[in-house]
Amino acid sequence: MSGNDREAAVRRLLEQAPRPLPPEIHTEAVRRGGRMLRRRTLARRVMWLLLLVAAVAFTVWALTARPWVEPPSDTTPPLTGW
Repeated sequence: MSGNDREAAVRRLLEQAPRPLPPEIHTEAVRRGGRMLRRRTLARRVMWLLLLVAAVAFTVWALTARPWVEPPSDTTPPLTGW
């Protein structure tokens, strides 16, 4: 099949009237689409909840452990009274 034959076949297909779909396909598509939207919404909410929990856990850890403070030295005693 040459390029012109393929192009003519495609044009014939595009010029034909679309076939009617069975009515049960529409209801099935709506049902599946609704289910997909509910799952996506639930997944999005769970992800935001996990992000919030992680942020709160990090904040509590940072306030408790205070990693920005230098730990006291254990190797040399403090020099006082000089």
